[in-house]
Amino acid sequence: MQAIKEKAANVAASAKSGMEKTKATMQEKVDRAAANNPTEKEMATERKEQKVNQAEFDKRAAQEHNAAARNATKNTGQPHTYSTTGAPGHPTGTHQQSALPGHGTGQPTGQVTEGVVESHPIGTATGTGRTNAAHNTHVGAATNIGGSYT
Repeated sequence: MQAIKEKAANVAASAKSGMEKTKATMQEKVDRAAANNPTEKEMATERKEQKVNQAEFDKRAAQEHNAAARNATKNTGQPHTYSTTGAPGHPTGTHQQSALPGHGTGQPTGQVTEGVVESHPIGTATGTGRTNAAHNTHVGAATNIGGSYT
């Protein structure tokens, strides 16, 4: 399972790196087109190269972090987070990540009957407590006739 998490995090880091490289290349094209002299064009190319190198560095750092997290999990049995940026993360454990009761803790929020999946008819019991009129911005609005509101 840890190997799958590491691969997924590495794919995300690689995708992020690719996106950063693409953005750098496109920005270079814009900057070169707007440049008035060869020096400005050269500076645009240098900025692109710096951004591409930084993106590659960040990807490698993330991959190294992910490998270290996998090895640490293997050695200690404690879960670690995986990164797309190379920055170390902290597992949330049982810390609630949302104001919703039980959300983010892995605990069910209501009554649970094992082996039973609850279902609701489509279009009802959405939990919003609103009628369709509440979504219509024109309901109850004044109309503008001849410059005055009625």
